[in-house]
Amino acid sequence: MSDTVITRFAPSPTGRLHLGHAFAALEAARLAAPGRFLLRIEDIDRERCRPEYEAAIFEDLAWLGLDWPRPVMRQSDRLPAYAAALARLEALGVLYPCRCRRGDIRAALSAPQEGAPMAGPDGLIYPGTCRARPMAEAGPQDAIRLDAARALALAGPLAFEEAGPLRPGLHRMEAPQFLREIGDVILSRRGMGTSYHLAVVVDDAAQGITLVTRGADLFEATWIHVLLQRLLELPRPLYHHHRLIRDGAGKRLAKRDDARALAALRAEGWTPADVRRAVRLPAP
Repeated sequence: MSDTVITRFAPSPTGRLHLGHAFAALEAARLAAPGRFLLRIEDIDRERCRPEYEAAIFEDLAWLGLDWPRPVMRQSDRLPAYAAALARLEALGVLYPCRCRRGDIRAALSAPQEGAPMAGPDGLIYPGTCRARPMAEAGPQDAIRLDAARALALAGPLAFEEAGPLRPGLHRMEAPQFLREIGDVILSRRGMGTSYHLAVVVDDAAQGITLVTRGADLFEATWIHVLLQRLLELPRPLYHHHRLIRDGAGKRLAKRDDARALAALRAEGWTPADVRRAVRLPAP
């Protein structure tokens, strides 16, 4: 990688970091060298995020030997930027308010067409129940969805370059596949003012990210992000989707798995070198 690479590690302070987070952060820092490795705190979920978890993120990453520019970007400070992006999308006519709850969507999808996918990178494929509602009707109990058909008509075919080892090369997607496998995703959740998909796109552009490194489980979500980049006229970075760290049973690690938390491992006497060996990364 050249010295122009800028990448980031963007955890949510909703629990303690575990071995999977350690791998993601160390891998991002490795790929950034000798460029810039940034830390971003994704704390839009104010009900689940805790100051003590944010403090623990800094502690764990410093223990691993990582460093990053200060101050860090926090999504909770960037609601005006997300509101501006939503306003721009509204002006394009590609948003609508949605009052449906998960139960409503499940009921509407209870008898899907044969072969139609039930879920995509944003959860259940939305059946379009509220698609005809105008934004003028939007209220505090509504989520805001992207009208994917209208958005794709403006954006055209999608493509992104994958630099990671799992699925390297140029990937393309046409509108029918997006509508079938992803659909009308939420861009602003109730009580949040944004969503992961909108925030990550706006923040990556604001930080000048040139290489997005993240787990392979987010590969399909990249299509949403490429579409938003097109609509908002933002730069499109390279992507590097890396392997996931799993437990002995092959299950992906979760924050609720406290036994694999870095703080717990540190208390057992683990060193940063032990962590690197456990996630199969070479010494720095």
